[in-house]
Amino acid sequence: MVKDSIDGFSSLPDSKFYDDDGRPKRTGTVWTTSSHIVTAVVGSGVLSLAWAIAQMGWVAGPVALIIFSSITWYTSLLLAECYRLGDPISGKRNYSFMDAVQNILGTTSAKICGIVQYSSLYGAAIGYTIAGAISMMAITRTNCLHSSGGKNPCPIDSNPYMIGFGVSQIFLSQIPDFPQTWWLSIVAAIMSFTYSFIGLFLGIAKISENGTIKGSLTGVTIRTVTKIEKVWGIFQSFGCIAFAYSFSQILIEIQDTIKNPPSEVKTMKKATKLSISVITVFYMLCGCFGYAAFGDAAPGNLLTGFGYSNAYWLIDIANATILVHMFGAYQVYVQPLFAFIEKEAVKRWPSVNKEYKIPIPGFAPYNLNLFRLVWRTLFVISTTFIAMLIPFFNDVLGILGSLNFWPLTVYFPVEMYIKQKKIPKWSRAWIGLQIISVVCLVVSVMSAIGSVASVALDLKVYKPFVTNF
Repeated sequence: MVKDSIDGFSSLPDSKFYDDDGRPKRTGTVWTTSSHIVTAVVGSGVLSLAWAIAQMGWVAGPVALIIFSSITWYTSLLLAECYRLGDPISGKRNYSFMDAVQNILGTTSAKICGIVQYSSLYGAAIGYTIAGAISMMAITRTNCLHSSGGKNPCPIDSNPYMIGFGVSQIFLSQIPDFPQTWWLSIVAAIMSFTYSFIGLFLGIAKISENGTIKGSLTGVTIRTVTKIEKVWGIFQSFGCIAFAYSFSQILIEIQDTIKNPPSEVKTMKKATKLSISVITVFYMLCGCFGYAAFGDAAPGNLLTGFGYSNAYWLIDIANATILVHMFGAYQVYVQPLFAFIEKEAVKRWPSVNKEYKIPIPGFAPYNLNLFRLVWRTLFVISTTFIAMLIPFFNDVLGILGSLNFWPLTVYFPVEMYIKQKKIPKWSRAWIGLQIISVVCLVVSVMSAIGSVASVALDLKVYKPFVTNF
């Protein structure tokens, strides 16, 4: 018997090619899921961790990393339980984070979630544009410094590099949908491990060159910054760490690529545990060794701190791998936003779904959709424009982290899990989950205040579209 169609996809009786919802067979495994997670999580955020630890010192810095890691892992497990409604094996699927909120918490919550989620995805695209441009600029600058023996300061205008990154994303954004980015995720995940190892190696080399481990128990001292700047720095560092672990807003979309059996929940939990464990080890090593190498002067972007060095070629490799990773991470984050806009557009104007087959010699024909071509191009142009307007690396990360962390990583997963599992109000489990949610809300508010204050300070000396590296 043929099942009814769902969301325009006709169910077919042949289970070899179609899943229980009538959509093409999902093929995701623990390893592909882990690569998606690593690609989404390990990005530009890792470069700011040495700076974040410097704001708090040797005690609070590593502890903060472990706490954010634990909270992200725990709430990800809660969110994974919300992929299917009711039965974890055969229940109705939620295809996106917002679908889950809509079906479990209702329309009002879904609208609020959609605004926060898609705003954060848009912001992430801006952050990755800045990070990608910085990597290209760093390659140019390290070669300039090497050529001049470190005598030329080699100032570089950021605008051409941001435009270049944006142009590349216009082409990559024509990848039709999220599952087709699996190869990009695997390549990007490999790149993230590569530059993490290089950053770690350079940090160790710097410590050896210094002959001592820098840093202090309490981080940046009041003698080098004012008391209020110290407070803003600590608050902003919370946002940077939160951003470094952020991926909840696309967890459901990643889970929707997993094959069944075994259940998607079981595979997702294994992949989450594996990926976050590996990520935390890398974060701890990169952040701590970076702080040990530079101390309170740890730069916002770790790789920019090495400057002129005999190992300039290694720094170039690290920045090149970061650039490749930013290409992939940009797409992993924006594909859910693309899918949402295009789904809504088709509902209102069915004619925009028309595709034209473009023959490509040696390959399968490319399905050209004019609406997708135009709107995705305009999207990339807008993110590039804003990145050029406000190219503050740490500030952008801090704001994104504070906006994402509580609502998307904590509040909605907790509330959906309580509703899905029918946890009684005022029970021990309910109280425990609410305590976690309230504490994380306070941290997010503190982070937002610190990041906005930092932007205000930067704007005092900054001219739009005139930025030198």
